[in-house]
Amino acid sequence: MAIDPQLINQLTLEEKAALVSGKDFWYTATIDRLNLSPLMMSDGPSGLRKQDASMSGLGLKESIEAVCFPASALTACSFDRQEMNQLGHYLGKAAQAERVGVLLGPGINLKRSPLAGRNFEYFSEDPYLTGELATAYVNGVQNEGVGVSVKHFAANNRENERFTMSSNIDERTLRELYLSAFEKVVKNAHPATIMCSYNQINGTLNSQNHRLLTDILRNEWGFKGLVMSDWGAVADHTAAIKAGLDLEMPGKGDLSTDEIVTAVKKKQLSETTLDRAVSRVLAMIDHWQQQSGDPQKYDMDAQHQFARKLAAKSIVLMKNDHDILPISAVDSIAVIGELAKKPRYQGSGSSHVNAHHLVTPFQAIDQARPETPYAAGYSLSQDEVDHQLIDQAVTIAKRADKVLLFAGYPEQQESEGFDKDNLNLPQSQNQLIEAVAKVNPNTVVILQNGSVLLMPWVHQVAGILETYLAGEAVGEATWDILSGKVTPSGKLAESFPQRLEDTPSYLTFNADPKIENYREGGFVGYRYYDKKQLPVQFPFGFGLSYTNFDYHNLTVSVEDKQVLVSLKVRNTGQRQGEETVQIYVGNHASHVEMAAKQLVDFGKVGLNPGEEAQLSFTLGLRAFSWFNPATENWQVDNGSYEILIGSSSQNIRLHQDISLDWTPVQPLIVNMNTYINVLVDHPELKSALDESGIGEIFDKVMTSDPATAKMFLNMPLRAATTVGVTPEQIQRFLELSNS
Repeated sequence: MAIDPQLINQLTLEEKAALVSGKDFWYTATIDRLNLSPLMMSDGPSGLRKQDASMSGLGLKESIEAVCFPASALTACSFDRQEMNQLGHYLGKAAQAERVGVLLGPGINLKRSPLAGRNFEYFSEDPYLTGELATAYVNGVQNEGVGVSVKHFAANNRENERFTMSSNIDERTLRELYLSAFEKVVKNAHPATIMCSYNQINGTLNSQNHRLLTDILRNEWGFKGLVMSDWGAVADHTAAIKAGLDLEMPGKGDLSTDEIVTAVKKKQLSETTLDRAVSRVLAMIDHWQQQSGDPQKYDMDAQHQFARKLAAKSIVLMKNDHDILPISAVDSIAVIGELAKKPRYQGSGSSHVNAHHLVTPFQAIDQARPETPYAAGYSLSQDEVDHQLIDQAVTIAKRADKVLLFAGYPEQQESEGFDKDNLNLPQSQNQLIEAVAKVNPNTVVILQNGSVLLMPWVHQVAGILETYLAGEAVGEATWDILSGKVTPSGKLAESFPQRLEDTPSYLTFNADPKIENYREGGFVGYRYYDKKQLPVQFPFGFGLSYTNFDYHNLTVSVEDKQVLVSLKVRNTGQRQGEETVQIYVGNHASHVEMAAKQLVDFGKVGLNPGEEAQLSFTLGLRAFSWFNPATENWQVDNGSYEILIGSSSQNIRLHQDISLDWTPVQPLIVNMNTYINVLVDHPELKSALDESGIGEIFDKVMTSDPATAKMFLNMPLRAATTVGVTPEQIQRFLELSNS
């Protein structure tokens, strides 16, 4: 719809106040006398969750029928920008058909702890991967004429007491990890809206955080859209508008309007500041309002087929001893686990979708293999071990060549709104897996879970397939992989630890209900495990295939402000397959804490048996940068870097050292606290050392014995008086070196 730019001047104060608060849970305010229609929003990171007009409130499990796509925890494992863009297109088409103007998603917070209850809705522990996939997703949705709300801005990494707790983070960690993905999406996809999160950052509530919502988001990154609150995140509406929040969601009716009108009349809020928020609400409605009328039909069956394809391209083959997979036509199989018939295929809470066409794993298997034996093995409604159910499962396992055992977190164990306190499957499932594997070692465990879990039985089973929450086509996609119709190509977007105690935030996560101290700093996920050389169950970026790939012919060229990387990949196996090549950079130049390596690019390529392809990557300044809080800017240091090419963060296939000299060298300013090792490492200071007489003294000390020399180098210039240097010599040296 087209809105008169002068409309804001026609609004009364009460109407302006109404516009900066939601009319209800899903709509902006209506101004009938000016023919201003409301804009509708809907949850929908993994499928449209539009509320029917007859439904009230959140209605977390009541919505119109829509295709349920795989959750972000799984789609991130695709490492596929093109498929994420296509997912966005399909979500945009569904929203447009249902007259939804803004889709509330994607969620792009990092997976700091595997205990966080909402991890299923987020992409990864890595900010680069998150930012790339989210950018593709947002561009896809918005190219269909539907806006998005990228959430939850920012550092919303736990659920417990999420409305009030403070995420206490140092500036470098905040910029490099927790803001990085948002920055990329804002700059490269220009989202319609950003949704601020419930929590505080360093003691300031995010809905009232001027530095976050205005200084960084708008002034630094150039964001032009609207900032809305998460549902119920506003504690002080006047303070929020001053800070840069534009729309409180949902509104509180007359209470919301009255508090803003009163604030303006009492001069606690200027009308100019209010007009700024109103103008952004009007701009959002103008740009993203859909045509009025009844919902339109769209091809849900085509979207279902895409959901199947995307899930299959994302599922991760974790273990495949003796090539137990794929299942051959002559293999007899048994299916065990209640999740085969009652799959957990989507997250709980605001992302819950009323699925269009659910196909369970057992339905897909039974269609391909009629009369396949099945045993429940456990009950999803209880954790207690049911020995009768286990005995029934063991009986059919003994008769089969191979066992397909479905396991995972029950819905009540992980959800939005609370965090987990452990990473264990229910005891009933763990005991079942061990009992079945004992009588049939050809057991494949198929996991359905929203996030990381522990596997005490990992060495007892032959195969493990991670399907996360695979959407309504969970059954078809799972069987596509198990049967070999699709060669698995998913790669883990998060690390799987061997123990909860090994995780980087173990000592602080949920330790204090009021604050969350990010003491691990930038060492999150693989950045921590690789630096500590700590073994994990499965590393970031890991995933097996039914074929093999060879990496070779690496070339690296340092250009002006960019590095060009090229390599060849060959499919050396007998099946068609896709491989994700991961590019990491190791920084050996900067004298600050650094991860051993960090992901800076990736590419996915499909190859037939024997086929070879060349992949090329261009790495810009940001790939080699770190955020310097002292200068409040990104910094590239001259020196040595390493380009690492891997099939996971721990399986590096190729590498090459490079040297960068992109940053102009600043002259060294010597003072009394400059360390002696710095002085002797700068050849240009030799003449000043000699002329002042200090050089001769230094030479004598450094040639006395190694231990003394080492200790001497680790002293500041002012301490040189302890070895016979006079204050006059020091002063003369300072004059010569700084002249």
